[in-house]
Amino acid sequence: MAISTESGFDVLARINELRKLYGDMSVYKLSKLSDIPQSTISTWYSKDIYPPIDKLERICHVFNITLAEFFHLEEDSPDPITTEELQLIKKFHRLSSYHRKLLDELAGVLEKAGEGDEK
Repeated sequence: MAISTESGFDVLARINELRKLYGDMSVYKLSKLSDIPQSTISTWYSKDIYPPIDKLERICHVFNITLAEFFHLEEDSPDPITTEELQLIKKFHRLSSYHRKLLDELAGVLEKAGEGDEK
């Protein structure tokens, strides 16, 4: 079953956005990394149909994001994830667990230092 578009969310455009963010990833490479036949992905684009959830989960795994992140459903952020934020997430996933912990601590310090600041 395809994902509903009633909300106006364009799943294929989001996949394209992520492919571009990850070095202009080709459909072929996405196919190999997700273990989804290239013909299947190409059909989604040619017929403008959205992938079923199980396939979308595989695609999310390739990009190291959750379905919630794919659909911008994070509780902390009512706004869609920006390209800059996606780049930070990509970098975060490449860090060791030690460096992730350090980054988390730094973010906490910066957050506290910025409390009360105007955006």
